[in-house]
Amino acid sequence: MVRPTARTESGIPIDPVYGPEALAGWDPVDSLGAPGEYPYTRGIHPTMYAARPWTMRQYAGFGTAAESNARYRRLIEGGGTGLSVAFDLPTQMGHDSDAPLAAGEVGKVGVAVDSVEDMRALLDGIPLDRVSTSMTINAPAALLLLMYQLVAEEQGIAGCRLTGTIQNDVLKEYIARGTYIFPPGPSLRLTADTFRYCRAEMPKWNTISVSGYHMAEAGASPVQEIAFTLADAIAYVRTALAAGMAVDEFAPRLSFFFVARTTLLEEVAKFRAARRIWARVMREEFGAKDPKSLMLRFHTQTAGVQLTAQQPELNLVRVGVQALAAVLGGTQSLHTNSFDEAIALPTEKAARLALRTQQVLAYETDVPHTADPFAGSYAVERMTDEVEEAALALMRRVEDLGGAVAAIEAGFQKGEIEANAYRIAREQEAGARVVVGVNRFALEREEPYEPLRVDPAVEARQCEALARLRAGRDAEVVRSTLEELREVAAGTEENVLHPMREALRARATVGEVCGVLREVWGTYEPAGLGS
Repeated sequence: MVRPTARTESGIPIDPVYGPEALAGWDPVDSLGAPGEYPYTRGIHPTMYAARPWTMRQYAGFGTAAESNARYRRLIEGGGTGLSVAFDLPTQMGHDSDAPLAAGEVGKVGVAVDSVEDMRALLDGIPLDRVSTSMTINAPAALLLLMYQLVAEEQGIAGCRLTGTIQNDVLKEYIARGTYIFPPGPSLRLTADTFRYCRAEMPKWNTISVSGYHMAEAGASPVQEIAFTLADAIAYVRTALAAGMAVDEFAPRLSFFFVARTTLLEEVAKFRAARRIWARVMREEFGAKDPKSLMLRFHTQTAGVQLTAQQPELNLVRVGVQALAAVLGGTQSLHTNSFDEAIALPTEKAARLALRTQQVLAYETDVPHTADPFAGSYAVERMTDEVEEAALALMRRVEDLGGAVAAIEAGFQKGEIEANAYRIAREQEAGARVVVGVNRFALEREEPYEPLRVDPAVEARQCEALARLRAGRDAEVVRSTLEELREVAAGTEENVLHPMREALRARATVGEVCGVLREVWGTYEPAGLGS
């Protein structure tokens, strides 16, 4: 037998040839089922995309709300079926644009949203009852969700008609990304309050998108990505149950967010394994009865970390392969990165090409016409089993440490991801892992490329708008609503989203609301960095 010479990104050996022996003892009924049936290995819908394609999102946001709104409108006019909003770093960290810590970062990696006024401008002219919106926001996710609801109410659209997702996954911030504000305890309380609030006010809204994407961007392997993501999701389920909710009351609105890399076969196996693990965890550990509670619904984004600034047009090919992996793996919605994102914010042409990539897959290929076309493949079924086995072993290690939060506090996930990132980097430096255009097939001189630049005057304009907002609002109403929020946050019985909504309605800012919560709940200091 020829020995394997290649390994997946998770380190699993890849055999040169797979045959029937790869599936010896394999039970297709137990492992697969039919599409739309437990354990959902083959997808969560009976015919998957045969009836309609996945939701095509484009992640966008930069500068001011008005500038981003213009981009959103053009994306929708170009055939996009969902929005995906990127927020700037100050907004993600709960700071206003005129805060000293925000200097130099306003509008740079996303749109600046300081108050409901900005949210109104961001969504101007967009039919919120017909467009599904995803917001990549975590620590202050509840605030942005409430602003969205308030703007929808102004348009005459009730919360029960709104569809979309807030990421709201703060645990992965402690592991891989760093845009946390509060300690884990209060952060999980805010998550549970958001679950309860949406159950009553916005029942079609996905209250959390448990994210492996950012772990992958930090260097996690596919196995680490799904293992740590599902371990975090288990922690959120336990938090909601401890808050008195029944599993089938909130679990159908849980969703997930994964990356799609160029390693197509392992990525397809990863998505299939993740669905199977989650279905069994929800049924066997938590006793979920509603089939929707067992379905792992996920959004996918192509791998930004694999984009290169060298020969950036090659990224069009990479994104095409990654998008195909996501579709073959059964994603519910997809964002395709623009080819120039390794250089700067995407130009409008690049964003349009990214959307067209999805449209070619949906309307020119035969892939969407049958569910799970790799089912029964010797290679993919074996790889699915191996990814599942490795992920479950890693999840057991998290459990042995006391669960996701205890493992985070011990630095376990972060350490494992960093070790994997180092391994991949060493392989690339040695040439064992090829990156076309970087460590092989490089050009002596790169062709010039003119990236999109954010106008530096954006920050000044945003600060001026904040000054006008504060001068024009009723300061006493703002003060009293913030004081009510402080009292509820200091207690344990009431839902903080209700006073938070009234403060935002009174035009309190993101920084002011988060400032009150910082005073009550404190801020998170990673181990070794505290004073």
